[in-house]
Amino acid sequence: MQAGEATISIGADWPRLSMAQVQAALTAPGAPFEMATETIRGVPTRVWKNAPATLAQLVAFSRSHGERLATIHEDERVTFDAQFRAIATLARHLQDSGIGKGDRVALAMRNMPEWPVAFFAIVAIGAICVPLNAWWTPQELAFGVRDSGAKMLIVDRQRHDRMDGDYAALPTLETVIVARARTPLSAPARALEEVIGSCADYASLPEVALPEVAIAPDDDATIFYTSGTTGKPKGALGTHRNLVTNVFSSAYIAARAQLRRGEVPPAVPQPKVGLLVIPFFHVTACSASLMGAMASGTTLVLMRKWDPAQALALIERERVQMTGGVPTIAWQLLEHPDRAQYDLSSLEIIQYGGAPSAPDLVRRIYEVFGAMPGNGWGMTETMATVTQHSAEDYLNRPTSCGPPVPVADLKIMGSDGSGELPVGEVGELWARGPMIVKGYWNCPEATAETFVDGWVRTGDLARLDEEGFCFIVDRAKDIIIRGGENIYSIEVEDVLYAHPAVTDAALVGMPDRVLGEVPVAVVHLCPGCVAGEEELRAFVRARLAAFKVPVAVRFSDTVLPRNANGKIMKDELRAMFAGS
Repeated sequence: MQAGEATISIGADWPRLSMAQVQAALTAPGAPFEMATETIRGVPTRVWKNAPATLAQLVAFSRSHGERLATIHEDERVTFDAQFRAIATLARHLQDSGIGKGDRVALAMRNMPEWPVAFFAIVAIGAICVPLNAWWTPQELAFGVRDSGAKMLIVDRQRHDRMDGDYAALPTLETVIVARARTPLSAPARALEEVIGSCADYASLPEVALPEVAIAPDDDATIFYTSGTTGKPKGALGTHRNLVTNVFSSAYIAARAQLRRGEVPPAVPQPKVGLLVIPFFHVTACSASLMGAMASGTTLVLMRKWDPAQALALIERERVQMTGGVPTIAWQLLEHPDRAQYDLSSLEIIQYGGAPSAPDLVRRIYEVFGAMPGNGWGMTETMATVTQHSAEDYLNRPTSCGPPVPVADLKIMGSDGSGELPVGEVGELWARGPMIVKGYWNCPEATAETFVDGWVRTGDLARLDEEGFCFIVDRAKDIIIRGGENIYSIEVEDVLYAHPAVTDAALVGMPDRVLGEVPVAVVHLCPGCVAGEEELRAFVRARLAAFKVPVAVRFSDTVLPRNANGKIMKDELRAMFAGS
């Protein structure tokens, strides 16, 4: 479907069922999304009754997808059966190498078929996978290995070369396995291909079963490092239950949208083809995307690195049905000058999270692609999905990140210790549910401060409406207080995004001798678009109170810098105003 062929038209009889009716139907006793109550770290918690108990069970189930493709990477195509063979073979090798339950294995590589193979081989034997940010410097990678106490490191050639093959300063590290090495390796490194061959060899690996290891749902499974915009990363300690919860949470959202419009959802999630453009070391890709793909038989098309032109070509070639990541990716697909040259009619869903999105993006996804938009909220500490927003609900509430999934709870707390706030008031968002991680690895003080009686204090400012839909207002630390007036950056950013020339925008606060802080903006314009500073300031002034208008606007030639979670690195943007 090309631009202009679709319009937003939601029938007068939508929704056929209320949110409460949908939840009652889908979670009733005997229904696919039935819930149960389990005690997790002393707190009674709702869980998905039919979810796999462990990641090893999920791996075993994934083999039932047989010859359906699990991953596509350039010319490499790996089926679910072949992927299982590689996982089982590598899992046994890890055991033979001395890796046991509770041992940490660090994993640092870009998105390629070896990543899920390594991940599931590690967790299937009860070891703890430590996905490291593949963009990190050698010093940062070394920090992750040291902080986690990893006994083994699995890397691709680029990460091995980046560390110069020098692991002497990492005392806990006993073994290094390198994927796709091009030069001879010396101890403690060896080639992954010596164990499982190349991707083309997976299908011919011998038939072996997964090792039998006693694993409980709340046993440790992962350490994902937070990618905050300031400070040293903290390792969020996740469990098997945390990750498998996303399998059913994502499936529930799809079924909810179908019931809301009067359709009967299929008995099991239907496999699709998805273009994955966010890195596996991010919980959105690993937990929210990869777990669901293993359960549903969805094919993941992987990119070496993000490139909008290549993405458009892949969508056409592989008949991709869903993609997304962060809002910037959706904007770049929409604004690409060659978009009309590609057949994008296969697209059904474009979903994203990790960063605020402009309401106009929701409308344009539907009008231009004929696809349903999707959004959600989560964080490393929640192992991704807590709320999810999709389809007609998102079109009707484009500034919301959706209601919580049925196994999760949200509440809004006063920052002054006044307790829980009533509906509609803005305060700090707290969340709980079976997706909340245990705490921070080796950080007891930070754990005690952030995790309280099963709740995680998110640091996000938000409000809830009468139906439980969540509206993220800002990061608590990003509020700009100008002369005593609070400015929520997302509100101003949404207005800037609504300008037809703007495809990326951020508002930051700068010190001011009189007012304390003043708002300034950085924007990136779409190709061929023109807009000046005064035009943009006037655009905001016509729509918001005068105190919210940026006192200055700077222009970036590229999209704004983001961390691995897709959040704009606002500290870097402030440097553009230094000395002003």
